[in-house]
Amino acid sequence: MMNNALRILAVVAGLVLLSACGTMGDSKEGDEGAEGAAGGASGSATDQGSAQSSGMQPGGSAVLKVLDDPSNILSNQIIYFDFDSSTVKPESMELLSAHAAFLAENPGLRIRLEGHADERGSREYNLGLGERRAQSVERIMVLNGAAASQLEPISFGEERPAALGHDESAWWQNRRVELIYPR
Repeated sequence: MMNNALRILAVVAGLVLLSACGTMGDSKEGDEGAEGAAGGASGSATDQGSAQSSGMQPGGSAVLKVLDDPSNILSNQIIYFDFDSSTVKPESMELLSAHAAFLAENPGLRIRLEGHADERGSREYNLGLGERRAQSVERIMVLNGAAASQLEPISFGEERPAALGHDESAWWQNRRVELIYPR
């Protein structure tokens, strides 16, 4: 329990440091809006509106770099499920809590929660199962601080497998929800 608290504290501390780096001047084109995404008041509504209208998410690449650091819990963006289940496993709770905290610290970010299923079951059933999985992840993230408006749950059912194959190894990889951040 103490280890989990330390990990979350480290993530939050890293985000604070990352947002502070974005306010120290020397901002490069493409890194604008890091302060706005971290909740700072230095980005005007006009600046954020133009970022959104150009298809960019407020926050820019500086905030999202933390997602690519393999030593950071946020680099894991896949939640796996048991067969025919939309119940989030206990071992995924820390990961979802960290992503929810990251979104709470960056209110300008929006993510897609893509629900998937393995090939077993009908196409319609698997679309429903993928949707229930995405909604389960959404509920947990909202309970942990993310705003519902930041989350877009959708389902692909069995249509986008992560692994091809007709065995448990492939099926396990396909029973998932992917957290898709804007890039």
